Amino acid sequence: VPLVESGGGSVQSGNNVTLSCSAGGLISLLCMAWFRQSPGKEREAVATMTGSGIPQYDDSDDSTKGHFSIFKDYTKDILYLRINSLKPEDTGMYYCAAAQYQTCPSWSVNLGSYFDSWGQGTQVTVSS
Repeated sequence: VPLVESGGGSVQSGNNVTLSCSAGGLISLLCMAWFRQSPGKEREAVATMTGSGIPQYDDSDDSTKGHFSIFKDYTKDILYLRINSLKPEDTGMYYCAAAQYQTCPSWSVNLGSYFDSWGQGTQVTVSS
């Protein structure tokens, strides 16, 4: 599945940004996700969404509630990630990923292993 991210750039802290992922016509069929890799850290999942549009976030981290919003436009076949009130620690490469299945697994630290297709990423740099 060819995935192409866009929308990153240099952003001031406190602003919002919306990232896009073009999904090659499969957005309604597959579990998809956004991951982030920040400098010096391992890649981590940010949000997932089933083929039918059910979102999932890391419920164990209260600080992220409302910070990320995953959604998609079926007519444009694009998956989005909106990041609200950006903080410097949001700096990183953001990757779109797709699995082979319509449903998404429960949140876990090994979530990345569920996904087979990855985009090249879009860089978000947040300055204070």
